[in-house]
Amino acid sequence: MDPIRVALIDDYDVVVRGLATMLRRYSDRVRVQALSTSGEVAADVDIALYDSFANPPADRSMISDLVANHRVRKVVVYAWEVSEPAVTVALDNGAAALVSKKLPAGELVDALERIHAAKPSSTVFASRQETAVSSAGDWPGREEGLTQREAEVLALITQGLSNADIADSTGLSINSVKTYIRTCYRRIGVTTRAQAVLWGVHHGFVPDRPRRGQGA
Repeated sequence: MDPIRVALIDDYDVVVRGLATMLRRYSDRVRVQALSTSGEVAADVDIALYDSFANPPADRSMISDLVANHRVRKVVVYAWEVSEPAVTVALDNGAAALVSKKLPAGELVDALERIHAAKPSSTVFASRQETAVSSAGDWPGREEGLTQREAEVLALITQGLSNADIADSTGLSINSVKTYIRTCYRRIGVTTRAQAVLWGVHHGFVPDRPRRGQGA
């Protein structure tokens, strides 16, 4: 069977390149045809894998635009949150499935193959271990010791979101958001939100693609 042709989509270049590196060992099964921080896909692909780092699945416009692209056969959302509301948003906007970031790389590839073959037992591919944490791929701040979740929260802070907005966007509880903020601040050596935003601006936490309504 020919490898699945995949486009990797996110607003952060470091994220899509990290995901491409993670999939490289499976090049006999998955061929990365395009990396995009603009949401545009100019090559014919079987699956556009939309990584929701700091741009959660609630971004309906990105999903809808990818679905409408005649070069994309299917859209798959790659996200931390696999709750019913997140799944509903993804599927209602045309995504074929939602895949958890907690899956190991091999299981992600298995899921993509099942989705491509139109034989999934479900439209949701979640980790069997609820507390699993993926360390695969790459993200802003990784070299500073930030986890993916801490980096995502910091990216949303850098974009100007409040704690309540972050909780709503990520599906985290407000207490979890506050916990991530505290641990994040300790790691990067800041004590205030203004300092965190400034640190984020200077360390790659501003999206490479302006969001709609943010100068796009």
